Amino acid sequence: MKYKNLEELVGVIAKLRAPDGCPWDRAQTHSSLRPNMLEEAYEAVDAIDDNDMAHLREELGDVLLQVLLHSQIASEKGDFDIEDVAKELKDKLIHRHPHVFGDAKIGTADEVKEAWDKLKAEEKKERISAMDGLSRSQAALIAAQKISKRAVKQGFEWDCEDTLYECIMSEFEEFKEASIEGNKEHMEEEFGDILFATVNLARWNKIDAEQALLKANKKFEKRFRKMEDLAVKPLTEYSFEEYDKLWKQAKKELNNRKEKI
Repeated sequence: MKYKNLEELVGVIAKLRAPDGCPWDRAQTHSSLRPNMLEEAYEAVDAIDDNDMAHLREELGDVLLQVLLHSQIASEKGDFDIEDVAKELKDKLIHRHPHVFGDAKIGTADEVKEAWDKLKAEEKKERISAMDGLSRSQAALIAAQKISKRAVKQGFEWDCEDTLYECIMSEFEEFKEASIEGNKEHMEEEFGDILFATVNLARWNKIDAEQALLKANKKFEKRFRKMEDLAVKPLTEYSFEEYDKLWKQAKKELNNRKEKI
């Protein structure tokens, strides 16, 4: 049987949730497992970024575990089971790929995306606003990108990139004004506007803001670790000028190493 291990895995999950199963697994609910779903997904993405196939295989298994646990919990309540999940996904994929499973003619990846969105809209007739259906749990930066893209599809777009730059600079000025006022709530609002405006700048230039920030985080972490290696005393004892000099030295050494590679 080709999917013997997969079928046996479903049985293992059911056994863990059985009356004589594992106390921890039996105690879980959809809500209690919520953090695990997010954590396992992020760890799988880390494995993808590291191009570590052995790690990715392991992490995909952990993601699958979450799917199976949620399906088993739902099955026990009579809501749905893993077979229902698989069937709904299968039917959706077939419906949204008429160029593969039907007679539609679609040639490019962009055309596929456009057709997918159109078919999705037909399926979700209850959605009225362009903003309907946005996930409330996704990372704010990812959500900002999606909100921006949906608004653009409705014609809400800057006329040129210079106008967008002007918008970003005006948001900085408004943040400064809020800072002078000393109003933390107003400052938070204006800072959010700065972030949202810069997300639009990324979109305008076809840059994934989430990936850009992840790379910036990684770059900063590497430089900071190099600073720690180069430091001749505890970093907490460094003055601003010494810190700045050490930062530039770490940056230079990392760049030289990159050039040699």
